[in-house]
Amino acid sequence: MLAVRLEKQLEAAITRIAEATGSTKSSVVREAVVRYLEDREDILLAEQARKAGGRAKSIAEVRKSLGLDG
Repeated sequence: MLAVRLEKQLEAAITRIAEATGSTKSSVVREAVVRYLEDREDILLAEQARKAGGRAKSIAEVRKSLGLDG
């Protein structure tokens, strides 16, 4: 378990989102943390690929490599 202290304005925003979505504050925070961590991991992986000399691919190349373009 983790306890986090938040500014009143941030907690109020979380409360508004929870009420608007019929969710709990814990669920809103959990989803936000998961999304943040996924985004940070994507950024780190992209930076590692760039440093390793990885070449960027066009969307057409990605679609073809995934078999999405017949």
